[in-house]
Amino acid sequence: MIGVLSGLGIFTFGYAEGASYLSNDPQACINCHVMEDYYDSWQSSSHARVAVCNDCHLSHHPIGKWVTKADNGMFHSIAFTLDNYHKPIQIKARNRQVTQQACMHCHEDTVHEMLTINQDKDPLYCMSCHSDVGHAHNLPRTTVDPTDPRRP
Repeated sequence: MIGVLSGLGIFTFGYAEGASYLSNDPQACINCHVMEDYYDSWQSSSHARVAVCNDCHLSHHPIGKWVTKADNGMFHSIAFTLDNYHKPIQIKARNRQVTQQACMHCHEDTVHEMLTINQDKDPLYCMSCHSDVGHAHNLPRTTVDPTDPRRP
């Protein structure tokens, strides 16, 4: 039984191009067709020349990076395989915080005075005003089934 499970795990890792997710290459993100439009819009964004997916979507802390990568990898693989995810894709609270910290990592010198200091208020996230800086959101492929005859 252990051999069968090991073999299945190795096959799945290979079939899903698992090793590519260990890299910093943005093309790893488009192993899953769901991400193609996000990748395409990132390529035409202002950040394409200065940041890759991991720069914005993973912690800059060496251990935090791998924890987030493993956590997201597991949940993404389950959600995308079972087609069980919100359409359009929405960032979860934990990942919103990771992305906020990534914004701060690169832009701290210019935005440190804009952050909410009052603990009673909701934090002001960079993405609140700059939601399409890294890539577009609410893209058609993720919101409408392309085979749907009602598609615009």
